[in-house]
Amino acid sequence: MLLEDVPGVGKTTLARAIAAALGCSFRRIQFTSDLLPGDILGVTVFDRNRAEFRFKQGPIFANLVLADEVNRTTPKTQSALLEAMNTGQVHIDGVRHDLPEPFHVIATQNPREYHGTFPLPESQLDRFLIRTSMGYPDRDAERRVMHGSGEGGEDVGAVVEPEQLAALQAQARQVRMDAGIEDYILQLVDATRSSTDLVLGASPRGTQALTRASRAYALLEGRDFTIPDDVKAVAVAVLAHRVLPAGDPLAGARPTAETIAELVDAEPPPA
Repeated sequence: MLLEDVPGVGKTTLARAIAAALGCSFRRIQFTSDLLPGDILGVTVFDRNRAEFRFKQGPIFANLVLADEVNRTTPKTQSALLEAMNTGQVHIDGVRHDLPEPFHVIATQNPREYHGTFPLPESQLDRFLIRTSMGYPDRDAERRVMHGSGEGGEDVGAVVEPEQLAALQAQARQVRMDAGIEDYILQLVDATRSSTDLVLGASPRGTQALTRASRAYALLEGRDFTIPDDVKAVAVAVLAHRVLPAGDPLAGARPTAETIAELVDAEPPPA
């Protein structure tokens, strides 16, 4: 998941709370311009006592990893994170190391601050299942923040165990999707490729992601089958970061989220 939002709205607190609720191990990596791939993945070091080389795991070896301000590090380091997200494993000195299961990455970036950043290329944005933002809290919630202390999230208790989470993931993959819903997803993706408001439509990976997210949403709604509303509910979060607008966003081009929402409204669902 890619969280795009301004500083101070609780992105780190949210990630910690999610990890605690899922009973998962959690590591936070602050991305900076001098961060190296080895700082994330780990390094091979020589153990003098044993007279052998051994692998020292990096912070990527956790169930839930928070990549804070991911666009502040170099493309080389971003690519190191990319392999882990894509394959669930890392290679150090030619040796494969499997990451723990389940494995999730929550990356954050500030959509308004571009000084000293390395914008994520489209190929890497495409690796995130969804992109979303938290937004500012309402007045009542912010009042509670006023009276709080510290980072928060420490009192969140686990509601599932990692093994149960893995079982839920497997269950989501078994949610039924008939041909009509599949055609609806294909039509939506194809609409992004023909829209005059976009110069780059969603890739086949976007089709896969929308399918997976729709099934997961149906499961969360307590169903073992998908309906058009499941696709509509996740379409913007899944597709908006996989497309490019026809124009410069900094010069006032229409946000891609608005374009995707319009395409969803215009595309007739299956009967």
